[in-house]
Amino acid sequence: MTMSSLRARLLAWLLGGIAAVGLSGSLVVYHNTLRQADAFFDYHLEQMALLLRDQPVEYLWPLEIPSRAAAYGFVVQVWTIDGQRIWAPPNTVLPDATTLGFSTVTTRQGRWRVYGVASPTRVVQVAQRMRVRRQQAIQLAIRTLVPFALAVPILGILVWFAVGHALEPLQRLASSVKSRRVGALEPLPHAQLPDEVQPLVAALNDLLGRLSGALGRERAFMADAAHELRTPLTALHLQLGALARAGTDRERAEAMERLSAGVQRSIRLVEQLLALARQEPRVDPAHGRLALDELVRDVVAELVPLADARRIDLGIAEDQPAVILGEHDAIATLVRNLVDNAVRYTPPGGRVDVSLTRGAPEEGRVRLKVCDNGPGIAPEEHTRVFDRFYRQPGMQAPGSGLGLAIVKAIADAHGAPIELSAGEDGRGLAVTVIFATAPPA
Repeated sequence: MTMSSLRARLLAWLLGGIAAVGLSGSLVVYHNTLRQADAFFDYHLEQMALLLRDQPVEYLWPLEIPSRAAAYGFVVQVWTIDGQRIWAPPNTVLPDATTLGFSTVTTRQGRWRVYGVASPTRVVQVAQRMRVRRQQAIQLAIRTLVPFALAVPILGILVWFAVGHALEPLQRLASSVKSRRVGALEPLPHAQLPDEVQPLVAALNDLLGRLSGALGRERAFMADAAHELRTPLTALHLQLGALARAGTDRERAEAMERLSAGVQRSIRLVEQLLALARQEPRVDPAHGRLALDELVRDVVAELVPLADARRIDLGIAEDQPAVILGEHDAIATLVRNLVDNAVRYTPPGGRVDVSLTRGAPEEGRVRLKVCDNGPGIAPEEHTRVFDRFYRQPGMQAPGSGLGLAIVKAIADAHGAPIELSAGEDGRGLAVTVIFATAPPA
């Protein structure tokens, strides 16, 4: 169990805190007990001296006070007023004189705590060895600390089990996630989980839901792509057969022309499938500052030869400088698909205009508009045309129905809404993509 473990961190902090509090509390109790023991022993010295002060001297011998008091480290000396010692313990060296009240003296036998009291006829001196006093005080303090010594380990064990019990829901959640199959994307159970874990489970369930949707779209995309590729590949196979059966040069030339057109359509379809696959499922793109006006000019210049071949008047009607946050390749694909669709679906002799206009400064928006005078799209079809592989009924121009789907995926990834409307004079189609302008560098 490393310190990266939540359980290890909790135990380290809690047990460390208990140990620190227990140690500091024990030290405080120990020193307080020593001070109280000193006060307690001083009190006994004083009481014994006061008790003996009023007793006749002849009563001291029968009481055997020295032998009994010696067991507790107490000794007694009695002096007359004129300084003659009338009572002294055997084998004990005490000062010949004493001060009244408490004092600490040093003799050849060590340090003593002494209390002296005077009566009209004598002076009574009661003393206790400091070594004995310290030993008894330490024993008393140790006995006081016994409950601490027992309570701290018991509290540590309780904390250990409490932390384990509190983290058990997390362990169950981890086991549930670990035991799941690779394709299991059902929401995680959130019942009986602590409130602190609920946001994590909710976020995981939201992620699983989005991942399930992305995988579902990917499976649908693969199925649609397989279906759409089957038709042009079958056509190519049939055209190869027609080329093999051609008996004259004219028939072979016609078969070669049809085969070349089929290959071009297949190449176009594969390119669009790859472009769509790069956008769905889409992770957050790496947005950078992008000069949209320069990119639009480059894409339009790239598609001018295609427009000339179809006798389409392609140009930029309005070009205002605009900087947005976006991914260069994705935005280039979006612009290219919009212009390419307009050129392909506009009949020969038609017109395609690209414009880039900025709104008011406080609006912070720039509008990319591609307008043509082709057949247009009926208003009821405006939502359907963004579906993959969808083509309007009766559409004669070749295509795969992926152009606007790719545009929609890229625009969604950049938070750019798309508007469809009729072109100029109510003819054709105008596609407007609204980007947010980048803040000043």
